Amino acid sequence: MMKRKPAVAGQFYPGSKAEIISMVESYVEEISAKQKAIGVMSPHAGWVFSGRGAGIVFSRVEIPSTVVVLCPNHRGRGADMAVMAEGAWELPSGDVEIESGLAKMLLDKCSSLADDHRAHASEHSLEVQLPFIQYFRPDFKLVPISLGRVTYEDCRDLGLALAEAAAEYDGDILVVASTDMTHFESSEAAEKKDNLALDRVRSLDPEGLYNTVVKNRISMCGFLPVTAMLVYALQRGAREAEVVDYRNSGDTTGDYGEVVAYASVIVK
Repeated sequence: MMKRKPAVAGQFYPGSKAEIISMVESYVEEISAKQKAIGVMSPHAGWVFSGRGAGIVFSRVEIPSTVVVLCPNHRGRGADMAVMAEGAWELPSGDVEIESGLAKMLLDKCSSLADDHRAHASEHSLEVQLPFIQYFRPDFKLVPISLGRVTYEDCRDLGLALAEAAAEYDGDILVVASTDMTHFESSEAAEKKDNLALDRVRSLDPEGLYNTVVKNRISMCGFLPVTAMLVYALQRGAREAEVVDYRNSGDTTGDYGEVVAYASVIVK
């Protein structure tokens, strides 16, 4: 069985199971009444910066047995729209098995999607989500998808394929879109730009989000995954997107002159 090795364990998050559990527990909330979500948006920086935002969003939703995680392809390796369709992701906290049945359904339904593990080999933005999901649902299965140089139409096609597959799939699915918000601007400038994007997310407007990010040159690195997730969510009957956390790196470093910002959203 092919295993994708950890790329950023010991860097973006701890390198041992005990340390991972301890750090996750410092970020999550004690919530008994979980929300049933169609999708979520979660940040993906080093946990010291964005872990609290990830902890908040995953604390509040039900985690089903199958989770599709959409991430940006920061390194440009492999196919521009790539799923790893078989095998497992190895983590210090335990392996996560790929749900190959659903992955292969998506390959059949989305012609732009390729089975290419190379796109995932060094990518941090999906990996850092998994220990949070694993904490709440240790036995979950994963469908990992990365998006590189793709158009709105590509994102729409993927979202529609996801919705069609979900309707045929035997079991519930949560779709996670991994993204950070504005990079390397002042806190004030970042929040102004990010509100433009988050207004489109709240409005469940995937094409509007795509166009707003492009037009305003917002350095929201995962806007493509979020766009595809919103298309999927609308097809699955979504009526609301709630921003449950917004923060930036200055909250950790004390430097608000040049920050990276992070937002967490629940779509239901």
